[in-house]
Amino acid sequence: MELRHLRYFVAVAEECHFGRAAERLHMAQPPLSQQIKQLEAELGVRLLERTSRRVELTPAGQRYLERARDVLARVEAANEEAALVAGGMVGRVSIGFTGSATYELLPAISRALRSRLPGVEADLRGELLTPRQVQGLLGHDLDVGLLRPPVGDPGIEVHPLRRERLVVVLPETHRLAGHGRVDLAALAEDPFVTYPSHQRSVVHDAVQAACQEAGFSPHGAEVAETSTLVSFVAAGLGVALVPESVQHLRITGATYRPLVAASADVELAVAHRAGEASPVVRRVLDVVRTVVADRSRRPGTGGGPAGAPAGDSAEDSAAM
Repeated sequence: MELRHLRYFVAVAEECHFGRAAERLHMAQPPLSQQIKQLEAELGVRLLERTSRRVELTPAGQRYLERARDVLARVEAANEEAALVAGGMVGRVSIGFTGSATYELLPAISRALRSRLPGVEADLRGELLTPRQVQGLLGHDLDVGLLRPPVGDPGIEVHPLRRERLVVVLPETHRLAGHGRVDLAALAEDPFVTYPSHQRSVVHDAVQAACQEAGFSPHGAEVAETSTLVSFVAAGLGVALVPESVQHLRITGATYRPLVAASADVELAVAHRAGEASPVVRRVLDVVRTVVADRSRRPGTGGGPAGAPAGDSAEDSAAM
């Protein structure tokens, strides 16, 4: 039995007339009649009662019509779903975000994916340092990563998206909190809150380099998560340097200020497994690039000038 036999039978059963059914199927009547006879012979059941004026379903034919319609509907749905999957419109993608990109890009990318790819289930994971993302990509736990280069593994493709300047996070009670810009050298005696050195944080290395260029080596506490880092600053435990996109994380007691010398920066990139062929991952990568490009065209790479309220708050991020 072939699907065409079911389609032929449904057409005859719905039209109750071989001639009209043949016209509907764009075929001649004799071959159609022959196909229905073959179907009945294969089943060993009479499905239709034929008279000179009309065709009527037998009780077995009535039940068979219900099942045939269901089978054809399921096949059509399967065809449509296969086309959507092949086109990258349906599927599941896991995306990792480095800590400093979590508060700006995770909410924006989540909204864009829901709008542009509603059939794609996005598993969004924030606060992941680059080594953890590389491990996740190689282990197929992640499909896409928003991370800080460099990445040395040949199994990972890395595509730069933008560069972000470093800004300083100060307690609101800090002596320099009211300044428009802060000279990094003026913070030489302050304790610093930094990302952990032992986890190979790219931002940690950039902060160390910036401070050394300013004539000192920072000392203080190390924390793994951006939200904890800014919370420590708000609590008065020190100051910090972070990529400017972190300004989207608003925590009472902490304020962001640009540096007088704004040469220190870090790179943000999107990464995936080398030779990635999944259509849905490819579509998600396109959305990610578009979102980052759109936001990077705004004043300030992080979406607003240092010290100004960010468009996406910590509450927005938590809602995701």
